[in-house]
Formats: sequence, structure tokens, C-alpha cells
Amino acid sequence: MPIVLLVQAPAPETQKIEALIKAIEALQGQALFLRNGSEHDAKAAGDHLRLKWKNAGKRVQSAADFIRYCGTGSSLSGQPYRIRYKDGREVTSADFLWTELKRLDPSIK
Repeated sequence: MPIVLLVQAPAPETQKIEALIKAIEALQGQALFLRNGSEHDAKAAGDHLRLKWKNAGKRVQSAADFIRYCGTGSSLSGQPYRIRYKDGREVTSADFLWTELKRLDPSIK
């Protein structure tokens, strides 16, 4: 009897979270990620967000949870994460991620 391996497709929410992180990483060369008073490039920001997501465990059940628990600010300092574009304009990572999530899923208000 042959062995059949069933591979479960990633949940749509997991795909959305990964898309949000990739949107941050796509800013490489265009913006810096500001965290706890330090500047980080987009790749480092993506790595950090994936680590926070992993450490959050079951608290993150949706892309919205990811934004709330992982993408908005430092759990150590309480400071919000910010994105600074080359032109000097800054936005909070929360605003960036919510805008991106609404683009990915127009049913989110």
C-alpha cells in the first residue's frame, strides 16, 4: 500500500500575514523601519516581524491579530513602530499595515 502524504494548504490568514510582511520587505531601499530608537532596513524589519509572529503563538489567529500584537509597536518599550520614507515622510507601521490589509481584503473596513 503506497504512503500518501497530505499537505495542508496555508490558511488564508497565514497568507495575508505573510503578504503584509512582504509588503514591508518590498520597501527595501525606499524606507527605513524605526524600532526602539533604531533604524532598520526592510529585510531586518521583515525578519523581526516574523520572529514576533512566531513568538506570539496562538494569540495571532488572523491578519488583524498580527497587526495588533506584532506589527504596531515594541512590547519592550511600548513605542510604536514607524516607517520613514526617503523623502522624510513617516507613517506608523500600524497605518501602513492596515492600509495594506484593506488592499488585500476589501471586505475589511
